Amino acid sequence: MINLFSTHIESLSIHRVGNKSRNEAIFLSAEPYKTNDELTPLLKEFFLKPFRDKEENYFKFSHEADLEFHELFNSTTKIFDNPENIHDESRKIATYLYNQSEHPHIKSGEVYIAYLEGVQLDNIKMDAIGIFKSELKQDFLQFSEEGNQLDAMLQHGVSLNKLDKGCLIFNSNKVEGYKILSVDSNRYDARYWLESFLGVEALADDNFHTKKYLKFCQDFAKDVVLPAEDKKQEVMFMNRAVNHFAKNDTFEETAFMNDVIDNPDLLPEFRHYKSEKAPKYSIEDLTTFPIANTAVTAARKKIKNVINLDTNIQIKLDFINPESAEKFVEKGWDEEKQMYYYLVYFNKEEKS
Repeated sequence: MINLFSTHIESLSIHRVGNKSRNEAIFLSAEPYKTNDELTPLLKEFFLKPFRDKEENYFKFSHEADLEFHELFNSTTKIFDNPENIHDESRKIATYLYNQSEHPHIKSGEVYIAYLEGVQLDNIKMDAIGIFKSELKQDFLQFSEEGNQLDAMLQHGVSLNKLDKGCLIFNSNKVEGYKILSVDSNRYDARYWLESFLGVEALADDNFHTKKYLKFCQDFAKDVVLPAEDKKQEVMFMNRAVNHFAKNDTFEETAFMNDVIDNPDLLPEFRHYKSEKAPKYSIEDLTTFPIANTAVTAARKKIKNVINLDTNIQIKLDFINPESAEKFVEKGWDEEKQMYYYLVYFNKEEKS
């Protein structure tokens, strides 16, 4: 879990990269940018806000041969070893980004390379390197007073409300390829940023394992529990699964199955489904791991707890008090109408 509240920008270099395939230029600043008290907090918010609002899916640098051949990994190591190197390395990083900008869809823009101090990752204070890019420009009005007349001038520039692309490289897990977070608002060129430039792959940490296993459970509920039972049981299975993760610090598969799968007939189905589908979720040999609470919280928000009926009626089941759905919602079949029904018990209607 990251905390960026006390983070400050120790050094900042700004360059501009064009689209190489369109013969647009690259502009490399000779010196680091001199920040001031007025602009620095605005830039900090511009750079870091997307990471505070984002689910923490971590990456690491990866190379098919060895990390020693990874250009960004080498620049990162040189900067962390000696932060005074950051401006020289920022010029290399901007040049490397320019060399990857060969697809006609890739937009030109400003590249900001910052050395960040006071970052907290999993309650440990450390330094980080930020690489950010602004691409989309907006029109805005600038006003000036000329005598007794107010004049308006149309200008074109970067909005500080939305960062287009960015990554935070933490001074952690160097041997594995560092720990990295990435954001990208423009999905049409995601391969350019993540693959061509950053050269990263998913970091298989606690967050990764928790997220992948819950996604596996969600698909099992849809593919196996729903056809075997009904929509209510699909929803309740996922509710029990998420609650199991939420109340435990460590995942243990046997305990999970005993706690979550209340129909004994589904136990062999669960094992069979995992043996077939595990590679898709990278959980082949995964039977125990520490649980990441942030991944559980994120998964709970995404899981639907609504039963949609073809009669334009919805039944929303409560994930906070799942025993209510088990005790007070019954499914049946009406012979006369030849239709299924849900019977809901209650004492009184709550005021909304």
